[in-house]
Amino acid sequence: MDLFDIVGPVMIGPSSSHTAGAARIGLAARWILGERVVEAHIGFHGSFARTHQGHGTDRAILSGLMGMAIDDPRMRDGIRLAQESGMKVETHAVQLRGAHPNTVQLELIGENGHTLQMEAASIGGGNIRITRLDGLDVDFTGEENTVIIHHQDIPGTIAVVSTIMARDRLNIGTMQVYRRKAGGDAVMILELDAEPALETLKGIEGQRGIVSVQFLRKRGV
Repeated sequence: MDLFDIVGPVMIGPSSSHTAGAARIGLAARWILGERVVEAHIGFHGSFARTHQGHGTDRAILSGLMGMAIDDPRMRDGIRLAQESGMKVETHAVQLRGAHPNTVQLELIGENGHTLQMEAASIGGGNIRITRLDGLDVDFTGEENTVIIHHQDIPGTIAVVSTIMARDRLNIGTMQVYRRKAGGDAVMILELDAEPALETLKGIEGQRGIVSVQFLRKRGV
């Protein structure tokens, strides 16, 4: 436990779960998408569905999607700023079996046509847990330097990525690999002890079977 866990995040209120956590979910999604969001379909589950307007959850998520930090005072005007940016926004309630009560479901389109489907929960104190990416169940928080690799499930991919990390003297704290089916779409999530260089990420992206590589900086979300 650190000081952040005790006193909570520096944030725009009123709630660390409903605003700071929501903003962090939006910002994480923006980083993973890798480009400016032009269209966002936002589904609110559980407590979020009941209170998102009164607690400013909708404004917080939109602010994160526009790249704002959780203590950015502009968050209070998130809806207006999203409209002025030209972002097309649609919100609705969803029911997700077994999900945390503060869960949001995002379907995003970026300015270059890239898409992202993501589910994440605000679990208290401004902390989040990402539970689903593009139809695959995952489990990570973004609290560490995190590399997210979408790839095809072909032999040797894990070995190639591990070799590049070792070559560039990057220690892998945890590795998770998820796949839709044998030989199909897969995602690899690496939590690193240090921040990777852009050349490292580009080197991984250029390997056979790699679809995309995104990086979430430690506590950057």
